[in-house]
Amino acid sequence: MSRNLRTEIVHYRDGATELEGFIAAPVSNQPLPVVLLCHAWRGTEAFDRERAEWIASLGYIGFAIDVYGKGRRGTDTESCSKLMTPFIEDRAMLRRRLLASVAHAAHLPNADPTRLCAIGFCFGGLCALDLARANAPGLLGAIAYHGLFSPPNIGAQAAIQAKVLAYHGWDDPMAKPDAVVEFASEMTAAKADWQLHAFGGTLHAFTNLEANDPSFGVQYRAIAAARAYEGSVGLFREVFDA
Repeated sequence: MSRNLRTEIVHYRDGATELEGFIAAPVSNQPLPVVLLCHAWRGTEAFDRERAEWIASLGYIGFAIDVYGKGRRGTDTESCSKLMTPFIEDRAMLRRRLLASVAHAAHLPNADPTRLCAIGFCFGGLCALDLARANAPGLLGAIAYHGLFSPPNIGAQAAIQAKVLAYHGWDDPMAKPDAVVEFASEMTAAKADWQLHAFGGTLHAFTNLEANDPSFGVQYRAIAAARAYEGSVGLFREVFDA
């Protein structure tokens, strides 16, 4: 890690639930945009911390948020599913938890609360999209990498103000073509400024170096990951430098 970056484990709360996140930020006295990183179904792990440091290397504050709670992390399919499923089934609860992270992000040292983005991977992709659906305060952009697309169905959807970008593996069995079309229709109805980039020959979890189980529908694909990250930098510049 560059000596020009600082990192920190941070604790914050959603009501009675203690959450443990990770911050990576440039050493600066100037107000900086914040990118919230929403974790996959295991919970916050090394991958998210690495992505936070990548965000910091771009000149922004990277905040790897915690949805599950301090010390609650999955280790296998069963435990990950047990952690994620309650939030998939109760999207109002998920929204409250995500907005608690946004509130904390707004008060980070040197954070500019009017310039926020959310990105997420797998379950975290759904989280990033849900922050856009919630019109979270200060949110200018949301990026989902191999995310889940199902809408929250928790009331009428207001017009989405953040720019929305989704990177999707066309052969992802967890978000089949019908779900992709439904997502496009949802974003259009919400008057969002949205983009969706689908990679042929690409499965779920294509950004995860450890994903290597095509029978389960997951596999890392370097070219897709590189293209997605390059495009993401363009969106950050578009919304943060406007």
